[in-house]
Amino acid sequence: MAPTYLSNDRAAVDSFLDKFDVFLIDCDGVLWSGDHVYDGIPETIAMLRAKGKRTVFVTNNSTKSREEYLKKLSKLNIPADAEDIFGSAYSSAVYISRILKLPQGKNKVFILGEKGIESELDAENVPHIGGTDPNFKRDITDADFKGLADGSLLDPEVGVVLAGLDYHFNYLKVAHGLHYLKRGAKFLATNTDSTLPMHHDFFLGAGSVMAPLVNASGQKPLELGKPSQAMMDAVEGKFQLNRQRTCMIGDRLNTDIKFGVDGKLGGTLHVLTGVDNKAAWEKEDAIAVPSFYADTLSDLRIAE
Repeated sequence: MAPTYLSNDRAAVDSFLDKFDVFLIDCDGVLWSGDHVYDGIPETIAMLRAKGKRTVFVTNNSTKSREEYLKKLSKLNIPADAEDIFGSAYSSAVYISRILKLPQGKNKVFILGEKGIESELDAENVPHIGGTDPNFKRDITDADFKGLADGSLLDPEVGVVLAGLDYHFNYLKVAHGLHYLKRGAKFLATNTDSTLPMHHDFFLGAGSVMAPLVNASGQKPLELGKPSQAMMDAVEGKFQLNRQRTCMIGDRLNTDIKFGVDGKLGGTLHVLTGVDNKAAWEKEDAIAVPSFYADTLSDLRIAE
């Protein structure tokens, strides 16, 4: 069935809003691009909350912790509470600390990623190395090659390699990650988005950054962000939501919309401000097709 177009249709928007109690909302490409908030977004979120709707920000960007996301939302005047945020860094930390059963003495995480992952692992009391450690922000040396090959540079307590978006990605980090995986570490990913919408353009996403490690190891990581249903189960458990009364709102078919479709939510809304356009779901082999679409999220304000 073709998606219902909501923009400029008051009756369609009213009917859409009546169907749902909870809205899971992506951030990059839906609320903002970089530090530019799209027109009318703060007012749209305020309108949804005024109607008694629960708004949960579900993001694959692992570079920020929940607290950092709250600061950004507040800075951009988007109404939110700390409990409204569920990111892939948090999802990964919860999975490692509460679900993954690591062997004794193998409970440390090697991070390919930024501060957001470190903060969420700290909150769950998960030990970690790598990440933003300045000792990894340098060129690899002959001594590093030797130490990695014979294992003397590797921490024997590392049982997980967790990869996310890393702005300081280099050969040294990937080489460490590869050799931990060769020695049996589990391979996890906060998400595998190929691109990141920023400043009205697209840049390398986590999936593109970790591609060399995937290629070198011959392993695919377990994804803990959208569209992983492990993340959906965690969101459902945390917010006690009714899936049939919940809608996923996003700009990417292969993460946001597939997340909602695979999770059997009551509906999905595709907004055209980010990565994918209409042509992406009009194809015969579309990875996912939304149930609704709109030009921008702020088009929902027609219901005011």
